[in-house]
Amino acid sequence: MQLNKFTDYALRILVYISKPRDTPYTIAELAKNLEVSQNHLVKIVHFMSKREWITTIRGKGGGMYLNNATLELKLGEIVRTLQGDQQIVECNNPPCVLRPNCQLKGILNQALEQFYLSLEQYSLGQVLNMSPEDQENSPISFITL
Repeated sequence: MQLNKFTDYALRILVYISKPRDTPYTIAELAKNLEVSQNHLVKIVHFMSKREWITTIRGKGGGMYLNNATLELKLGEIVRTLQGDQQIVECNNPPCVLRPNCQLKGILNQALEQFYLSLEQYSLGQVLNMSPEDQENSPISFITL
């Protein structure tokens, strides 16, 4: 399964801002260092702020921090939330003539569920604290900055 750009960029943001520091992280800093447009980042930061994954501070000296509770979230929950109700295949729009006898959608949905179950084995905090050796032995690979 391929993650959409929204999910990809959101995960990058979470990893990037996971390192505690005295000053908040800014959209401009993220855009420069992650090489993502500020427009994309504003939408993603707003989305994550509404879910209380991050805290945003407006005005001069403002920016964002990762909420500690977010470190406890399972990757599966994070990715499901970011991906939304994404279907692996679209059988209804336009209607597929093979739909009445096709078993493919069910099989693909099972595979998608296994993907999420694999991600549920890890919290964001666990991923951020894994050694390179642990990452190599894990069934999933991780973003590192």
